[in-house]
Amino acid sequence: MDFNVFSEKFLTETKLIIDNLNLKYIERIVELLLALRQMKGRLFFLGVGGSAANASHAVNDFRKIVGIEAYSPTDNMAELTARTNDEGWKTVFSSWLAASHLSEKDMLFVLSVGGGDFKKNISPNLITALDYGKKQGSKIVGILGRDGGYTAKLADAYVLIPTVNVEHITPHAEAFQAVIWHLMVTHPKLKLVTTKWESVVV
Repeated sequence: MDFNVFSEKFLTETKLIIDNLNLKYIERIVELLLALRQMKGRLFFLGVGGSAANASHAVNDFRKIVGIEAYSPTDNMAELTARTNDEGWKTVFSSWLAASHLSEKDMLFVLSVGGGDFKKNISPNLITALDYGKKQGSKIVGILGRDGGYTAKLADAYVLIPTVNVEHITPHAEAFQAVIWHLMVTHPKLKLVTTKWESVVV
């Protein structure tokens, strides 16, 4: 295998994704986030696996740079594992949201490669959480891969990461979650705080 060819191909795919992102949907989420901040609502990031790690990073950025009160259930490992052990994986997010008194003022922000698939039993905890969020009247947004799955069906707005190679759906989706949320926290409509290295005079 020519590894240089692989690297070039992977980065070419990345360029294709950028060229095919729907900017209108990114701006729609920015507007919803602006409205959320104005009414002092809370932002709950939901993700599994690599997307859970991205959720933790996003929580930091939206709290520190944008000034939105943000949380992720996967940041509390003790509660996450206790609920998984005692109640089951399917309801681990929805029960956490219930304990957080999720309301119509709040927003769920889903980071997911597939968005959840009920029939295939993929990410049932996301599906249950989305149903709960809808019942509470919360806004739902997401950065999703593949076809967006269950999240795309319920979301008020979502950004779909185009599939340019079926063999690289996961790495591209999770990488672009970071690209897009960093775009959002840097957006002039949302950004309140200058980040450290941009504030340093060279």
